[in-house]
Amino acid sequence: MEKIDNRVITVSVYPQGAQEEAERSLLELERLVDTAGGEVFAVLTQMKSSPDVATCVGEGKLEELSELCKNNDIKKIVFDCELTPAQIKNIENATNADVIDRSMLILDIFALHATSAEGKIQVELAQLKYTAPRLMGKGKDMSRLGGGIGTRGPGESKLEIDRRRLSSRIAFLQNELRELEKNRLTMRAQRDRSGVVKACIAGYTNAGKSTLLNLLTGAGILAEDKLFATLDPTTRKYELPSGINMLITDTVGFIRKLPHHLIHAFRSTLDEAVYCDFLIIVVDASDEECLSHMAVTEGILENLNVSEKPRLYVFNKFDLCTPERLYDLRLFKSSSARVVAISAKNGEGLDELQDQLEQMCRAGKSAELFLFPYTEQSALNSLYKMAEIRNTKYVDEGVLIEAVVDAKTKGMFQKFLKN
Repeated sequence: MEKIDNRVITVSVYPQGAQEEAERSLLELERLVDTAGGEVFAVLTQMKSSPDVATCVGEGKLEELSELCKNNDIKKIVFDCELTPAQIKNIENATNADVIDRSMLILDIFALHATSAEGKIQVELAQLKYTAPRLMGKGKDMSRLGGGIGTRGPGESKLEIDRRRLSSRIAFLQNELRELEKNRLTMRAQRDRSGVVKACIAGYTNAGKSTLLNLLTGAGILAEDKLFATLDPTTRKYELPSGINMLITDTVGFIRKLPHHLIHAFRSTLDEAVYCDFLIIVVDASDEECLSHMAVTEGILENLNVSEKPRLYVFNKFDLCTPERLYDLRLFKSSSARVVAISAKNGEGLDELQDQLEQMCRAGKSAELFLFPYTEQSALNSLYKMAEIRNTKYVDEGVLIEAVVDAKTKGMFQKFLKN
């Protein structure tokens, strides 16, 4: 089998004064290329007030890019921005190389890591909606017969979807996704009825979210030093040392320049953050960009309308922190935010994390006394599923229960409250 050459050239166009941000974004783009199985051969940058409408880069830079591809037999170019169909077509004509943008690269990584039926459908749907007009703009069909970066698809192994079939394929996938979302809503409703506290792990990609869930629950999720190693959400039950049970869900990581349409495509899985009781924000404290990563995370959570939800900040990898990072951590811990520092890899700080989780679980709950007549055993069974039972006593009138409940559960069993 012929070996696929996955050497790529990355390109960035940025306005005056944005060089530092562009460099950070390019470093992240290189990690994305590496995660997708590629290797950055060269990096081209251009300071330009606005991208060229026809080719994104200027005429001289396009010639330089073309010569670089020709002289080094480079067949793939990745732009650190979104490109229009016309731009892709024009750049490809000038360079004789395949061109993809940052969003297409992220979608390719999503395709690589999608394992569940819902994840695969979400990825294929997002790919079709986003890349189809761009591929058509290049005069190509939707063939996925090749290999390498930008050519993966989790749907059909040989994705031959022409223009006439494209809309029907999208409609079919949307219908499949709606059916899967119904199942997700059913499971979510069952969790709500159980009364068990639900937490959602969120944060920047590669911050250690899956490692944290593995540490707490032994979930066995693949945890790699790669961007977007986890795509499909995983929910596991976790019992705190005090005996309190909670459900923790791991979600897809966030990243700067995460396009709005990708957030929309994965809305059903990101909704785990919407319906949880509180958020566990995981931060790679050893990364010099950790504060900007937190800003990106907060921005996406605001986009999901969950910015007011209670949260626990978990500064992970603190054992790898430089003195500067530890200073930033101390500053953040001195704020009113709820913060804990841990190493999810070796378990340091686990006791403090468990203590904080217990406080979060108990927030908004109260110890109440209920009296259930012996004729109301079904209601009593429901309370056992929805509350933390502290004490049970059998009296002449019925069963006397001392339980820790939230406001919702207290309201449901209001008629059994004993004043």
